[in-house]
Amino acid sequence: MGLSDSQKKIASNIAWALGGKIVNMASALFIGILVARYLGPNNYGIMNYVISYVSIFSIIASFGLDDIEIRELSKHNENRNIILGSCFFIRIVFATIAYIGIIVSLLFYQTDRLTFSMILVYGLTLFSGTGNIFRNYFTSIVQNRYIVKSEIMRTALGGLIKILLLWLKAPLEYFIYSQILDSIIVGSGYYLSYKSICGTVKNWSIDKKLILFIIKESYPLVISGAAVIIYQRIDQVMIGNMLNKTEVGYFATAAKFVDLIVFLPTVLVQTVTPVLIRTKENNPEAYEAQKRRFVSITTWTAMIMSLTVSQLAYWLIMYTYGKEYAPAIPILHIMAFKAVGMALSSSGGQIIIMEGIQKWVFIRNILGCFICILLNYILIPLYGSIGSAIVTLITVLFTGCLANIFIPCYHGIMKTQLYALFMGWKELGYFQKILLKTKA
Repeated sequence: MGLSDSQKKIASNIAWALGGKIVNMASALFIGILVARYLGPNNYGIMNYVISYVSIFSIIASFGLDDIEIRELSKHNENRNIILGSCFFIRIVFATIAYIGIIVSLLFYQTDRLTFSMILVYGLTLFSGTGNIFRNYFTSIVQNRYIVKSEIMRTALGGLIKILLLWLKAPLEYFIYSQILDSIIVGSGYYLSYKSICGTVKNWSIDKKLILFIIKESYPLVISGAAVIIYQRIDQVMIGNMLNKTEVGYFATAAKFVDLIVFLPTVLVQTVTPVLIRTKENNPEAYEAQKRRFVSITTWTAMIMSLTVSQLAYWLIMYTYGKEYAPAIPILHIMAFKAVGMALSSSGGQIIIMEGIQKWVFIRNILGCFICILLNYILIPLYGSIGSAIVTLITVLFTGCLANIFIPCYHGIMKTQLYALFMGWKELGYFQKILLKTKA
């Protein structure tokens, strides 16, 4: 028996997404290693400190729109020009507010002149990041190949620029400038792909009622997203302030490998979500079964990859970044399992949005934010960056799953997550069947 049209679309989309991610992340890792070895732990730490600082404000710029855009475009694709136009307007407004927030925060926060100027410069990515609206459109129509082509173009051009900077022995500032250029390149690629299949953005329009509706829908996700960004990025800021920028470099090095193993669960979540939305609309019984399978496969994919990276931590660090970054090894042993918490969080988060109960999601993420900050203040002075790695693992597992116990309407999701965590390995056979059918 062959694959259904829906399964073929999922398999094709996953193949495109995985292929693109593997190429992009392998290239980015290779270039990133060269840059890290050239800059050294201290300057590499400063660069990641700057990125983390700006990232805290990025949730204001994106205003939690990504998932709402995908949901609305999946359900009402015929109204894409109004949806895209209204969302783009919201993104520009809130990117401006976020940048003003960065300026104001720097006036009250004392830092060295270089870090101050680099934060202001890198903050411009808040505006170039509005190009993600095109990415969300392609995700909503299950067409990852357009996303992949744009991101490969960004990786190739961005990589060439960084290699040129290494050859010229450029100072730290120029590598931060190159990060901004990366954002512009990928946004331009998304736009050109959209223009080739949908036409000009001049057809976009703004609907005031839709803007108010989207803001209302996104508002709980903004509060929630702010807490998520804080507990995902505040660790590097706190390490930089409580220890030093060199320790940030070690922590960021371990985090790069964690990003490598988070990508597969993230791709699965983004790819399957539009199909699940349509299944929920047309066949509620099938949706319940697919929902459990979706969370299980996502979680155990992350579990397998986390175990592998944790066991290989010594060789991964020593044979890539070098002996200078050896203190990152014990951090990676622990941090690798962050991927499991992220898988539970992202899959559960998509279910929350699909079922329209996102107005309570901020509770668990705010709790997680407080736990993260409090435990970092306790454990960083005691155990340094390793203490922060422990806090990261506790925080993502709490916010991604355990915090649902405090919200009655999320109890069913928590039950699904706990099944996925302890029994979900059984569902991996379904994923294998799809792959075998695809080959046939």
